Amino acid sequence: MKTIPSVYRPCVGIVLFNKDGLIFLGQRNDVSQNSWQMPQGGIDNNEKPVDAALRELEEETGIKTVEIIDHTRDWLRYDYPPLLLNRKFSNYYKGQQQLWFAMRFLGTDDEINLHTNHAEFSSWKWSNINDLVPLVVDFKKPVYREVVKKFGYLANRPAI
Repeated sequence: MKTIPSVYRPCVGIVLFNKDGLIFLGQRNDVSQNSWQMPQGGIDNNEKPVDAALRELEEETGIKTVEIIDHTRDWLRYDYPPLLLNRKFSNYYKGQQQLWFAMRFLGTDDEINLHTNHAEFSSWKWSNINDLVPLVVDFKKPVYREVVKKFGYLANRPAI
């Protein structure tokens, strides 16, 4: 029987706002259900969280032209559900702990490229932040609710 590890994988998440205050959502390409999420990923050894956030955003979406406008001070955590216990990171980690960064997208939509070497999304859309939580897999919903609370003040506000 497999032992569930007790540590959380250090990660970052990105809430990317466009000029109209809508957020970027990507549809996961590796799950069978209709699942949307924001860009996120692991922090490499000796990597600063802010650098990880910029790297992950570019790896998953091709986006480089952003400015960081806010971030969480505390880690947000979720546990992997039992159905994910045989996946890549669940062999080493109980779940993920994430620092979240709010960023403003300064480019145009043609910069978005999901066909990167680290493709995680099959499609994408701009969405109202208040529509986010119902689109996310159940085990991530508590973290996403916290993200909406933290960064909701930035939503639907055009860039100055």
